[in-house]
Amino acid sequence: MANPSIRIRQPVALRAVNRVGAVAGRCGLTPFRLTPERILENARRASGFEVRDPMFLEGVERLVHGLETHARLSTFGRLAARGTVQRSADSRSQVERALSEHPEIGDEEVRAPVFIVGMPRSGTTILHALLHLDRNHRAPLSWECLLPHPAPNPDDYRDNERIETVRKEFDQIFRLVPDFRRKHYMTADSPQECIGITALNFASFQYVAMAWLPEYHDWFAKADQVKNLQWHRRFLQFLQSGGVSAGRWLLKSPVHLMRLRALFEVYPDARVIVTHRHPADVVPSVGSLISSMRSFYSDHEDTLRTGREHLLIWADYFARFLRDRRELGREEQMVDVFFDDFVRDQMSVVDAIYARFGWDLRPEDRDRMEQFLQRERRGKHGVHEYSLDQVGTTRAEIDNEYARYLAFLETLRSARRP
Repeated sequence: MANPSIRIRQPVALRAVNRVGAVAGRCGLTPFRLTPERILENARRASGFEVRDPMFLEGVERLVHGLETHARLSTFGRLAARGTVQRSADSRSQVERALSEHPEIGDEEVRAPVFIVGMPRSGTTILHALLHLDRNHRAPLSWECLLPHPAPNPDDYRDNERIETVRKEFDQIFRLVPDFRRKHYMTADSPQECIGITALNFASFQYVAMAWLPEYHDWFAKADQVKNLQWHRRFLQFLQSGGVSAGRWLLKSPVHLMRLRALFEVYPDARVIVTHRHPADVVPSVGSLISSMRSFYSDHEDTLRTGREHLLIWADYFARFLRDRRELGREEQMVDVFFDDFVRDQMSVVDAIYARFGWDLRPEDRDRMEQFLQRERRGKHGVHEYSLDQVGTTRAEIDNEYARYLAFLETLRSARRP
């Protein structure tokens, strides 16, 4: 049986803070307590604007409740979570004020955006970073999602204080969670997932990755994803209103699997790249990654619980995806990519995507992609090791939970055979 607790090597001072906080907790004291009212009032004061979006307000309420009742945050984790939640609320309020003062932003066009979806740990992050090197593409960057206001402009897009702030914060995460960098590619100016956008709406998988939040996830999974993606579109309009734009937005999140219907309703001309990998490789990999992140916020992370949780979450998301894909009939707007093909020859997969959608790849952009692949070769920061045992499941159980998806994969593979 795997050890159900992931332990990370934290600095002595950090461990001491958490021990002091634990003692205070046993005495009935809770430092850095989160309350929805205080978060919203702080955001209103920071921006001079009050957000009244019902989904946003309910999301704040449910998230804070989950963090206070289920997450078992450490003292440091509570402080970090409070900062994360407050920043998201502040940023949303600042963006909403800009949208209110400049309603013409709502007329900005978002034409034929590209979405990379597929299970986590199936190559989506590197594919996103790779395609971002085509100058026809514009991806939201990590720093833009964390500190979006004011909208970036061409003069400061690549060099500003916000980028440096986020870079320092990421460096701190890498120091406190030493194994994170080898599990996930992330820099301050790298493309960010759409969960960083929906986090500003407080209806986002980003918070599920941060802490054990079963009730919050149940609400999020049943929430109106059309409204969630309408906010997503407004945020893209805000970002490009500063003058930094390209031919098409390049977006990515495995979570879009569970809302394909909503995605095409909000973005009817979207192009969708679906990555595929066997769930027996995905489930332990994502369980390991999520456990590392949750260990940043809690000293009680349970690897087996997280593995079980994500075994079922992604089975549900893929069931929704298969149903919506079958009923929508949007095959001409979609392309499938196999992880094994991508690992073997990334540029051949890129060429296949471009051929499918009728895009041209300029020689200088191809060179940039090839240089990136050399610079960020697989395993550069160490090998991410994981196993089914580590997350408390078996190959037979995965084959059972993902039976329909595996049958779908076999159909895709058969169609490729001569």
